[in-house]
Amino acid sequence: MEALIAELGQFVVNLISSFGYFGVFLAMAIESAAIPLPSEIILPFTGYMVFRGDFQLWPAAIAATLGNLFGGMLAYYIGLWGGRPFIQKYGRYFLINQKELAMTERLFAKHGEITVFIGRLLPVVRTFISLPAGIAKMNSWKMGFYTVLGALPWCLLLIVVGQKMGENWNTLKPLFHRFDLVIGVLIVAAIFSFIWKHFRR
Repeated sequence: MEALIAELGQFVVNLISSFGYFGVFLAMAIESAAIPLPSEIILPFTGYMVFRGDFQLWPAAIAATLGNLFGGMLAYYIGLWGGRPFIQKYGRYFLINQKELAMTERLFAKHGEITVFIGRLLPVVRTFISLPAGIAKMNSWKMGFYTVLGALPWCLLLIVVGQKMGENWNTLKPLFHRFDLVIGVLIVAAIFSFIWKHFRR
């Protein structure tokens, strides 16, 4: 796992060092398109580039947020156009039936805004939140608006933290990794609970 994180970290550093603001945009777009490229590496390094004077704070934060929006909308449309038919055809193999699908749709119909907003502020969850929003056919304008609303403070916070840490930005990775691990354990526990309830029925 540590070796994988190191490889991802080097990829992020090379991408941003080579392409500047567009590299920040691209890295965050990948992270938001249900591909686990950690923003906890992308954004502190971006903050380090601000510390060095290579970037300006607000353009960097806007590039990161727009990357979130682009990647999030890509995942949203994948869920919208292909997710529901896929679940209807193969959902039983993942223990997802029509009742659960209907519940997901009702959740995003009633509380989609707050779900996307909070999801964008949570590690791990933020990477995948757009996909179920698309499957549930959440309004695309609301999806985009609340993605930006949640992504901007997250991006700005981690960039500022990286800026303040300066050359020590890399020391943040173990801390964020532990936080990701806690969120991951909670998600896995929820999945096991979901599976257990299905088998009990």
